[in-house]
Amino acid sequence: MLTSQSQGYGFIEQGTNTRIKMKKGQYVSGYSVGILFLDDCWYPTLPGNVANLSTYDFPVVMKVVPGCNQERIHAGDPTLVSDVISAAKQLEKEGAKVICGACGFFGNYQEQVANSVDIPVFMSSIIQLPWIKTGLKSEQTVGVLTADINGLTDKLFDSSGVKNTDYAKIKDLGRLPEFSAIIESRGSFDNDIVRKEVVNASLELVHENPDMGAILLECSDLPPYAADIQRAAGLPVYDFITMIRWAHMATSQKPYSGFL
Repeated sequence: MLTSQSQGYGFIEQGTNTRIKMKKGQYVSGYSVGILFLDDCWYPTLPGNVANLSTYDFPVVMKVVPGCNQERIHAGDPTLVSDVISAAKQLEKEGAKVICGACGFFGNYQEQVANSVDIPVFMSSIIQLPWIKTGLKSEQTVGVLTADINGLTDKLFDSSGVKNTDYAKIKDLGRLPEFSAIIESRGSFDNDIVRKEVVNASLELVHENPDMGAILLECSDLPPYAADIQRAAGLPVYDFITMIRWAHMATSQKPYSGFL
C-alpha cells in the first residue's frame, strides 16, 4: 500500500525542522508531473503545447520515449510497449508523482503503463471524455478534434477507460493543408493559417451537431488554440492542459491559509 512517506508528498515551508528524506535515484525535486513525449518530431511547439515548458505555471519534467514516432504511436504499435513502460518507470524512479503523455495516441498504452507503476497515470486527453459527458445533459454530445481519426480505435478508447463513444462526434484535422505540417513533421507551419483551420473545423463540428455541449481536443498540439476555439464556438473546451493541471493539483496539494 502506498503512503505519503513512500511517495514523498508534503508541502515544505521555510524553517521546518522535520526530518526530510529523498529517495534514491531522485535527483530533481519540486515537481509532481512527469510527461512522456515523442521521439524524432520536427515542428514548432508553441506556448500552450504540452511539450513547451512555458505552458505551465508549475514545474514539469519531460522524458522522450526512444523510437516513439508519430507513425508508430498513431498505429498503437505493440512493440513500443516496453519502451513506454521503461520511460514511465524511470520518471517514477526520478520522483514523478503522476505520469501524463504528450500525444493523445499514448492512450494505446494507458492500461499497460498504469499497471506497471505505483503512481497515477493519465496518458491521453481522451481519458477526459467520460468525465466531460457526465457533466452534460443526457442528450448532449461532446465534439472531439483529432489529428488522426484513424488512430482513434476501439483499442485506444478501451485502454483509456472510454467504454461508450456514441456521444462523441469526431472531426479529423490531419488532412488540413497547414495543420498537416505537424503530422508530417515538415519543420514549420503558418500559425495564423493553422489557427483558422482548427477554429473553422470546430465551428463546422458545432454546426453539424447542434446538441453539442463541450469540445475535447485530442491532440497535444491543439491547446495553443483552445481559447480561440472556445471564443468562436462558445462552449467549454477541454484538452491535455486541463488534464495535466488536474493531475498536478491532486499530487501537489498545499495547505490553505486565510481569514475567518
